[in-house]
Amino acid sequence: MAVYNPELQRFHLPLWEGDVTLREGMRRLLAIGNLQSEVPFLVKILENPAFDVPPLSIFRGRVTLEQHDCIHLLLGRGTTLYDEAFTIGFTMGSTKKMSTTATRMFLAISSRYYPKPYRFPAVARRIFRDAVHLGAVSDCRPLDEVDFASLMDLPLREVRRVLSVEETLLQAYYNIEAKRNPDIEACARLKREAH
Repeated sequence: MAVYNPELQRFHLPLWEGDVTLREGMRRLLAIGNLQSEVPFLVKILENPAFDVPPLSIFRGRVTLEQHDCIHLLLGRGTTLYDEAFTIGFTMGSTKKMSTTATRMFLAISSRYYPKPYRFPAVARRIFRDAVHLGAVSDCRPLDEVDFASLMDLPLREVRRVLSVEETLLQAYYNIEAKRNPDIEACARLKREAH
C-alpha cells in the first residue's frame, strides 16, 4: 500500500495564478501526487476511460490520470476530497451527458464503497452535485475530449480561454462554496474578493 503524501492536503494552485503554465503546474503536482498504480480498482473502473463499457458507461467524463491532473489545474482546485469532488463532477458535467440517475449512482458508490481515503463526505457530495451542474451549464469544451499535450506550454489563463472555461463562473461558485464551508480550509482558500 502506498504512503499518503500529506502535501496533497495543502497543494493548491489558485484560479487567480493564471500565469503559471500547465507544464509547470503539472510539475508541481506530480512532485507530490499518487501514481496510477496507487489508485484503487473501484475508483479506476468508475473514472478511467479504459473501463468505459456497459453498464459502467453510464458515468460520463472518464479521463486518464494525466488528464484528471490537468483538469485540477485548469479549474484552480487542489487535491483534497473536496477538490476531487469538484474536479470529477465538473468533468462529468462538461460532457452534457451526465444524467441525474448516473449522478445519484456515482454519489452512492463514491460515498459508501470507495476506500476510506477516497470516500466523499457529505460536503464533498454537495460540491460534486454542484460541479456536475456547473459543468453542464458552462460553455466549455467537454473536458474528457481534451488532448492537453498541445496546451502544456500555455499559461493556465490561456488554456482556460482556449477551452472556454469561464473563470468568472468558477470564481463566483468558489466564493459561494467558501461562504458555505468557512471551517473547511480546502473550501475557504478558494474565496477571492472582486477587484
